[in-house]
Amino acid sequence: MNSPGQSRGGLHLLRTDDRLAEVDAFTDLLGGPVGLAGVLGDLNRAATRVRVPAPAAEWGMRWDHEDMVSKRWWPQGITTSADASADGLIDGRAVLITSSYSHDLDGLHKGARLSVFDLSDPTAIRYRHVLLVEPFVSGDGSVDVRPVKLHAGGIVWHGDHVHVAGTARGFSSFRLDDIVPVPANDGTRIGIRGGRVDVFGYRYVVPVRFTYDARAARGLTRMRYSFASLDRSSTPHALVAGEYGRDGQTSRLVRYEVDPVTSLLRADEDGTCHPAELLDDGVPGMQGAAVVDGTWFVTTSRGRFRLGSVWVGRPGRLVERRHQLPVGPEDITYWPQRDQLWSLSEYPHARFVFAMPRGRLLR
Repeated sequence: MNSPGQSRGGLHLLRTDDRLAEVDAFTDLLGGPVGLAGVLGDLNRAATRVRVPAPAAEWGMRWDHEDMVSKRWWPQGITTSADASADGLIDGRAVLITSSYSHDLDGLHKGARLSVFDLSDPTAIRYRHVLLVEPFVSGDGSVDVRPVKLHAGGIVWHGDHVHVAGTARGFSSFRLDDIVPVPANDGTRIGIRGGRVDVFGYRYVVPVRFTYDARAARGLTRMRYSFASLDRSSTPHALVAGEYGRDGQTSRLVRYEVDPVTSLLRADEDGTCHPAELLDDGVPGMQGAAVVDGTWFVTTSRGRFRLGSVWVGRPGRLVERRHQLPVGPEDITYWPQRDQLWSLSEYPHARFVFAMPRGRLLR
């Protein structure tokens, strides 16, 4: 059911000011940004093409061994160069970006990160991790940096911006042009001391520019932005998001229009972003949702031992395609040039990135 009253006055996002001064001070300290091109020219890990244990998957890959078994980093969100550009390519490359969040291990929480894959040669897939960071000004006026602690359950890449879902917090937004290299540094700490920058040992980091903070009128439950995708089949394009809900929690779905010039969510003069559509009738346990020409594709999981499902149709009339996904499926995105839906799974030893032909799910 559409909720027009809530969409206009009740639930919304409020964009904060651009943190340009902090970002410039931080990147200047490191010699200036190199952007996405810098990362794509310095990929240091190899993914392997594999057969994914899921009936719907027609193509898939797994991470390297360290990432496949990691108990710290858990993959969540997915987006591609098909979201970022009209032809599905960035500088002639097919690029995929995923997000992961850190578990707190040994008293150390490393926040969230992006992983950048070059898929141009499917027989030699390379990738690299980029840490999400927040530069800030300390009490003495100096610049410091800390991790961005988000669940990162979904990401949308539009133009140069990547918007990362943060559940009850809303979204944190980054510019890929701001990616900056960091000299060899301590893998156990983050911060700036005596001009030395430590970022948990990462070679590349991207600083947060601003946030879209979740807001709700009195008496309403704030939206939980558990996942996100981009609907390029609508005009204007729309950021689609929704809630993971169990045991009586809400399972709402929402759409925000994206400004085609700025790649930001359309907002009032005060930074308020109103949903173009708010739907109350998602399904329990949603992990991701993508929309193509009005048809929704929603992923759900059944724990770490049973195959996941795709639900197809329109909210309120979604039909479940059971046991089509691997164990632990997460976010989902659409690649129109390939007519494929892409997703990923999260559990150690069973982590895959995979593509599904859209037509197979419509039968």
